[in-house]
Amino acid sequence: MEDNVTLALAALKLAEAAAVPRFFVASSAAVYGAQDGPLREDMPCAPLSEYGRQKLAMEQAVREAQGKTAITALRIGNVAGADAILGGWQPKMQIDRFPDGATPSRSYIGPVTLARVLCTLCHVDDLPPVLNIAAPGAVQMGALLDAAGLAWQPKPAPATAIPEVRLDTNALECHVDFTPETQTPAGMVREWQQDMNKR
Repeated sequence: MEDNVTLALAALKLAEAAAVPRFFVASSAAVYGAQDGPLREDMPCAPLSEYGRQKLAMEQAVREAQGKTAITALRIGNVAGADAILGGWQPKMQIDRFPDGATPSRSYIGPVTLARVLCTLCHVDDLPPVLNIAAPGAVQMGALLDAAGLAWQPKPAPATAIPEVRLDTNALECHVDFTPETQTPAGMVREWQQDMNKR
């Protein structure tokens, strides 16, 4: 996990040497922990996992080492297909279900939309030091698997389960437009399947 810091600092050193004007560092929504959303970039971070703690340490390390290169830490939500639900699906997969019938809800983004977002941000001159990356809103994990036609089984959600992790995307939406389909489980699944078919 400590390689998050080591690799980011090495990459920043190369960027500074090459006079790269802007450096993106891939952080994570995990830095926020279990706080109530929408989670804004200016909120204090309280990561629960070692992964989240190391991503936050990485953000702080590159900020302290910053020279002339502008740095933006991208706090990325779940990417459809590179996640534990779609990408990690297995037969007889179980998902937490809460008493109201809902499954955990998370901020997601499709892989094609993510590529478009990153391309767009590369051409924006004035970006904040931290930026949430996700499609607006949040989607339920069960709905994603349903949209993909993948079977799953519900299990009672434990008391420690987090019902929702929703990123505030207002800052991102100042630079990127999202069509309605990019915000739905069906649209995200189509992007994932389209990406898989190209491999």
